[in-house]
Amino acid sequence: MRLLVIEDDVRSAQYLLRGLAESGHVADHVADSADGLAMAGEGIYDVVVLDRRMPGLNGIDFMTALRQRDPQLPVLMVSALSGTQQRVEGLRAGADDYLAKPYAFAEILARIEALARRNDASRRQPGLTVGDLSLDMATRSVQRGGRALQLQAREFALLEYLMRHAGQVVTRTMLLEAVWGYDFDPRGNIIDMHMHRLRSKVERDGEPALIQTVPGAGYCLRPPGCTL
Repeated sequence: MRLLVIEDDVRSAQYLLRGLAESGHVADHVADSADGLAMAGEGIYDVVVLDRRMPGLNGIDFMTALRQRDPQLPVLMVSALSGTQQRVEGLRAGADDYLAKPYAFAEILARIEALARRNDASRRQPGLTVGDLSLDMATRSVQRGGRALQLQAREFALLEYLMRHAGQVVTRTMLLEAVWGYDFDPRGNIIDMHMHRLRSKVERDGEPALIQTVPGAGYCLRPPGCTL
């Protein structure tokens, strides 16, 4: 899952980002609501976590501006303002859920996952299929020709991105941003190493290759017999 955390409190942001990373999710963080609004409009996030009390553009104004651009993107608003009136204001402004600070990580993670599931259901895209390869977002399971694949979190995220862009060339930079985040500083050939492990699981002996290297460009996932 790809998340955007808009939070100006450093300790709160670090706590949340660490927990999300340990749970296998990719999260980008900004401490400025104007930057957050621009990033939310990129169409790459599953859920936005928004602190209500931001300097400049506050959470209510943020939601008003976001909903004019994107009525669908799930937003979880968090705030120390926990009264009924404040919760109602946040929800009426367009937030999909409202959570009072301080919160337990298990609860915010459960709320984030519930928003993501709801959004997946509304788009009616619970799974992806390319040839005999299928990926189920709800159960986070992958099969090829009926054979279950045991993937690590990064491998699953890489495969999901490739499948969503099946037939297209995706660059290493695109994969880094989608799976590791904008601020990740790659060490060595991290993409190639993860792709090698992913291929070893997706393409067993005798099975046609699905993930192809495009020299000088990146990678492409396409069924056997399909050409660019």
